Amino acid sequence: MEYLVFRLYGPMASWGEIAVGVNRHTARYPSKSALLGLLGAALGISREDEESQQDLFDYYAIAIKTVSCGSLLKDYHTTQVPNSKVKFRFRSRRDELVVGWEQLDAVVSSRAYRTDAQAIVAVSARAGACWSLGQLQEALQRPKYQLYLGRKACPLAAPLQAEIIAGDGFYTALNNYQPKPLLIGQPDWVSEQRYLKPDAVCHFYWQGSLAEFTGQSLQIPPQAVQQLVRHDQPLSRTRWQFQPRQENLWLRPLAELSDKEKV
Repeated sequence: MEYLVFRLYGPMASWGEIAVGVNRHTARYPSKSALLGLLGAALGISREDEESQQDLFDYYAIAIKTVSCGSLLKDYHTTQVPNSKVKFRFRSRRDELVVGWEQLDAVVSSRAYRTDAQAIVAVSARAGACWSLGQLQEALQRPKYQLYLGRKACPLAAPLQAEIIAGDGFYTALNNYQPKPLLIGQPDWVSEQRYLKPDAVCHFYWQGSLAEFTGQSLQIPPQAVQQLVRHDQPLSRTRWQFQPRQENLWLRPLAELSDKEKV
C-alpha cells in the first residue's frame, strides 16, 4: 500500500482544542481537521465547498508521528472590534477601525502555541478517493492557498518534502521517511539530540484498527494502545462546527528506536 508522507515544522504552531471563553488552547500534535484543512488549502478547496471538504474526511486516513512536541507558549492577546450593538456590516478591518471607531470595544484573550515542534504525517487514500496521492503530493508542492500550522500567524519554516512511500502499514511508512536536515550544512536536528532528552518518548497517533497501523512489520500488544477522544472531526467548516472522534495512541521510548526511526 502507498502512503503520502510529509513533515510539518515551524517556529510556532497551534492545533486548536475546545475553546472555553476567551482561552484558545492548543494540542501537543496536529489535529485531523487542521491536516485536512492543509490538504484542502493545497488543492484550492474553499471552506464554503462543503462537499469537497466532506470528501477529504471520508476518503483519507491519517497517522501522525511526533518525536518532539516542542514547548508551550502562551500569548496575552488583545484586539479592538466594534461591539454587538452596531447594525452595520463591516467589510474590512479598515472599516471596523475607521467607520466603527466610536463603538470599539477591547477583546482580551489568551492563546497558546507549540514552539519548535516537528511532526511527520502519513496519509492513505481509500477506494473511490477524488484525488490520488500523487495529486495531493503535487498540490503540497504547488499549493493554491497559503499553508500554515493551525493559524495564519504560524507559517511553515521548512519544506514539506512530501514523498509517496510504500509500506504494509502506517508505521512502516512513517519510519521509512527520511526528511532532510532543517539547517543547511548540519546534521538532522533529531540526530544532533539538541531537543531530545534521554527519556524522551515517541508518540504515534492514528484512527482505525491496530492492523492498519502496524501491518506485518510490528507486533504491539492491544493493551499498550490508549484510546483517545478528540473533537476535531469537521461537521461544518463554514459554521466552525466539529464533533468527537476516537483516536489511538501508542508511546514508544526513544531509546528503543533505531537511528533511522528517530528521524
